[in-house]
Amino acid sequence: MSTLRVAIDADSGVAPWRQIYDQIERLIAGGTLPPGARLPPIRQLARDLGLASGTVARVYHELEAVKLVTTGRARGTTVTEPAARKSRTTLLRAEAARFAAYAHDLGVDADTAAGAVRTAYAEMATPDLDGG
Repeated sequence: MSTLRVAIDADSGVAPWRQIYDQIERLIAGGTLPPGARLPPIRQLARDLGLASGTVARVYHELEAVKLVTTGRARGTTVTEPAARKSRTTLLRAEAARFAAYAHDLGVDADTAAGAVRTAYAEMATPDLDGG
């Protein structure tokens, strides 16, 4: 079973199930969780994160609905083959649409929104030179 590293940020304003879903989706799309990788059992992940089992069950159900994972009694929940799931481009466009709607609701123009993405991307790629 692959080691699954996900974390919940209680201050983010995003529902815990959605945080887990988004993190697993990115791990699959980026190849960190390759096809055939097993996810931890629902109860184990719920216990590890301090959440109700139903919360994690929802995540697994939602991931299965978009064909990122499949669940079988004997093998548990595993990552599907790439042909069975959405492409990186499709996933990126969906997230871009969600961000664009958010920026629009804030009254921000497209150039400002794109600048915010470029800044965030640059900050991710820049090592922390202050050590903190």
